[in-house]
Amino acid sequence: MMERFSSNNNPYFIQYCVYDIIQYNGERVTSLSLVKRKELLANVLEPIENIVLTPFIEGYVVEYFNLVKQQELEGIVLKRKDSKYQINKRSNDWLTVINYQYADVLISGIRKDKFGAVLCFEDGNYAGVMEFMPPSDKRKLYSTMKKVDETDKYIKIDQ
Repeated sequence: MMERFSSNNNPYFIQYCVYDIIQYNGERVTSLSLVKRKELLANVLEPIENIVLTPFIEGYVVEYFNLVKQQELEGIVLKRKDSKYQINKRSNDWLTVINYQYADVLISGIRKDKFGAVLCFEDGNYAGVMEFMPPSDKRKLYSTMKKVDETDKYIKIDQ
């Protein structure tokens, strides 16, 4: 996404995927079941080229997740049909199933405001930010950074 927004001349097409509705005509609809909210959303929002409704697929979880993995997508969210929308709360009614993908990357910097190891691929292209790291690994990272010669562009940390 960073590459897409940094230039108007790029090959990437962006779609806004709408998956739920929490307010309609000034009224909260969070107390409605997921199925009722999906019906309301389908009646309210007319999909166009850049705005799409995310599909609600019942059953076939394993098959669907296998398709997600084949497409190298992030994952799926399993939701109970009768679940209410709970703002700022985690619930067992919605379960995230992540398609973990792994790559060898280098740490190219540290974000100062909120911890984050800035990552890049070996060719120098940006790979993202790793925000979660056990405290012992953070200490090891900071210790290693202090030892690195300032002329080195990248630090490779062995696990």
